[in-house]
Amino acid sequence: MELWILFGSFTLLMLIGTPIAFCLGVASFATVIYLGLPPLVVFQRLNSGMSVFSLLAIPFFIYAGDLMVRGGIASRIVAFAGSLVGHLRGGLGQVNIVTATLFGGISGSAVAEAAAVGGLMIPQMKARGYGADYAVNVTSMAALIALLLPPSHNMIIYSISAGGQISIADLFTAGIIPGLLFAAALMLTAYVVARQRGYPTEPFPGFMIVAHLLAVAVPGLLLIAIIFGGVRSGIFTATESSCIAVLYALLITVFVYRQMTWEGFVHATMGAVRTTAMVLLIIGMAAAFSWLMAFLKVPAALVASMNAVSENPYVILLLLNVLMLLLGTFMDMGPTIIIITPIFLPVAQAYGIDPVHFGVIMILNLGIGLNTPPVGAVQFVACAIGKISVWEAMRSVWPFYGAGIVVLGLVTYIPALSLWLPALFR
Repeated sequence: MELWILFGSFTLLMLIGTPIAFCLGVASFATVIYLGLPPLVVFQRLNSGMSVFSLLAIPFFIYAGDLMVRGGIASRIVAFAGSLVGHLRGGLGQVNIVTATLFGGISGSAVAEAAAVGGLMIPQMKARGYGADYAVNVTSMAALIALLLPPSHNMIIYSISAGGQISIADLFTAGIIPGLLFAAALMLTAYVVARQRGYPTEPFPGFMIVAHLLAVAVPGLLLIAIIFGGVRSGIFTATESSCIAVLYALLITVFVYRQMTWEGFVHATMGAVRTTAMVLLIIGMAAAFSWLMAFLKVPAALVASMNAVSENPYVILLLLNVLMLLLGTFMDMGPTIIIITPIFLPVAQAYGIDPVHFGVIMILNLGIGLNTPPVGAVQFVACAIGKISVWEAMRSVWPFYGAGIVVLGLVTYIPALSLWLPALFR
């Protein structure tokens, strides 16, 4: 009965449109009261869930990404990517994906990337004859690359949800090859669709122009090396690297590019504060919800039910993938990671699946959910910029979904794609 109250009240509240943080909190309160436990337990778990030093990295990385967009770093990355791949079929679509890959290594946020890159690229693509649905679908799927590349916020959330026992540096490293593979798959898909629709290419500007635009973009691109190199080498932690990213972004946008205005600085700061408040409330409530699931032995029950279906790790991975894809379609990514990690990770480990490998699988799964209605935040942002409905985008997104599912299958069943690079740094 306790599980019916916990999951039933959560599902009911979510279906009627209650914000996710309150869904988690009310469901936790109702269950605690039914169990006869003191309600103070919920507040204790909420406080312990928010009082994690590593969580400081998330708002600072978001802050750094916003500063870079407002300070001109993103526009210079777009210009460099355009000179590099714009001559390929569906040139601006290819530019979109390469820009997302480069910017993803700076922002770490799929929604921020969809807003930043989409705001620059979608109007240009529409103006040059590309279909609005194509522009939106390329943007929304390419934005998911940021989830796999350092400094992915969701990798940090996964590590914390797993009890802080999984190295953030290993997770950052593990996502690089899958992220680049995903980018390559999207570029191939964009090429095929552009060829079918007869979309144009952009003229190649020449190697001198490419070199010049690279030199202009280097100050922004250096941040990728600073974040990854510093965390991977142990010079500083992920939290410290996020603070360094903010300081570096301010220095570059104010003194090098000289595009940061006082108004832009204030907007970026207030945006980071709002995001921090929302993220911490959700994480705190989800911590209480997760504790109740552990208290009610949900992970053990799930392992037993999985054993009843099959003891083959490949079948178990397939089942977990299906479950995560379904969950990703109607829940936002951060809360979903916090809720399901304590449930699914013990199951994966019981079948010998490496927790770092499983983290990459989870992030990619739930990332695809960010581009899937009814709660596809990335898709909503891209559609708003492209001024089309979600359903218009959905009619032609299937080739890009197919590319994502193929990469997900490769990452799931070829662990070396995730684990080979971290092993090199140990």
